Amino acid sequence: MKQMLIESIKNLFSKPATLKYPLEPSPTPPNYRGFIVYKKELCIFCTKCEMVCPPGAIRFTYNEDDTKEFHYNPYLCIYCGECIRACPKPGCLTHAQEAAPPATATTIPDWDSLEKKADESKRAWLASKKKKK
Repeated sequence: MKQMLIESIKNLFSKPATLKYPLEPSPTPPNYRGFIVYKKELCIFCTKCEMVCPPGAIRFTYNEDDTKEFHYNPYLCIYCGECIRACPKPGCLTHAQEAAPPATATTIPDWDSLEKKADESKRAWLASKKKKK
C-alpha cells in the first residue's frame, strides 16, 4: 500500500506517457494506408481496381458513348491497397496521408442505387458489344 502511494505521487509530477491528442496530432505510423486518391487523367479504365476490391468500394458505370466513370466510396473502403497494387498505370490510384472525412447524412453516397446503376450499365454495355460482333 505504501509503495502504491509513493508511485501515485511520482506519477502526479512526471511527464504523461500519452500524447496530448487535441493539441498535438498523432504521428502517422510507417506504411500508413490512408484515403485513396484517384487521378482521372491517368486512368486507362481497365476496371482491374474494381475487380480486386474486396468490399466493392470501387465501381465503374458505363455510359452510352463508350466511356466509363469511376466511383469510390471511402466509407466502404477497408484501405487494403489492393486497388493500388492491381492498377497497371502508376500514379492513377495512390494513398493520401489523411483519412476519409467524417461521415454525415449529406456526404454518404447512395451506394445501393449506384451499384444497381453500375450493374445495369455494364450489362447494357456488354450487350451492345455482342450486337456489334
